[in-house]
Amino acid sequence: MSHQEIYEHFHPDEKPFVDRAWEWIERSALRHETKRTDFLDPRQAFILCSLANRERDVKIRLDGGSDRAERCRAVIAPDYRPLEDEDMGIVVLAITSDDRRIADLDHGDYLGALLGLGIKRDKIGDLHVSEAGCHVLITEEISDFLIGHMKQVHRLEVSVAVRPHGELIVTEVKLEEQKLSVASMRLDGIASDVFRLSRTKIVEPIRAGRCRVNWKAEENPSTALHAGDIVSMKGFGRFKVLEVEGMSKSGRIRIKIGKFV
Repeated sequence: MSHQEIYEHFHPDEKPFVDRAWEWIERSALRHETKRTDFLDPRQAFILCSLANRERDVKIRLDGGSDRAERCRAVIAPDYRPLEDEDMGIVVLAITSDDRRIADLDHGDYLGALLGLGIKRDKIGDLHVSEAGCHVLITEEISDFLIGHMKQVHRLEVSVAVRPHGELIVTEVKLEEQKLSVASMRLDGIASDVFRLSRTKIVEPIRAGRCRVNWKAEENPSTALHAGDIVSMKGFGRFKVLEVEGMSKSGRIRIKIGKFV
């Protein structure tokens, strides 16, 4: 199958990742190489698995450090190689503080502190935030750097240490639920209500490529959303369509939204 035929199945913005993923798969199939990736988001993992399904001599293992991991590393290998015990190169970074204000920090505070040190997003897996601090799944090669350089989160002094996987504290994702009454299931209409912005102001970032639906770039403001869809808007946050409850007497659609906090 030609590259052009493969591209037809994916968004144009995904072309660079499709090229990289297809190269990993070809090198594994033809040269018997094994490749361990950085952390992939669910969309990237879907693309990789879709491409791997076209090559019967290759298999993949995904692992994000916990059973319910959203972001995972992948190992791509020849189909004869056992992957059950493959080292995924994931460690748990525990971020703690003696300051009680650490209970007020959120996901964005911790992620912002990591990215502020120059760490690329694909080196970071899921973040599990609690009142006592945060457990972050990271690639093992950046652990020493973070231990030596991460001193603050949101101007709060912190300590960092690597912990065994058995000590990982997995936290549930917190969703702030709200009920909306919308004229349609259009992306721009629902997003404007969730983020409390005018339709005009929400359309601009969507068309500028700052929106993703289920981790896939979406530039069409009129795209219809469905129950289960996860929408992220760069600079605004993300939300999930939890339920479409039905039509009101006035002809509007009642939906339940969960905003990630």
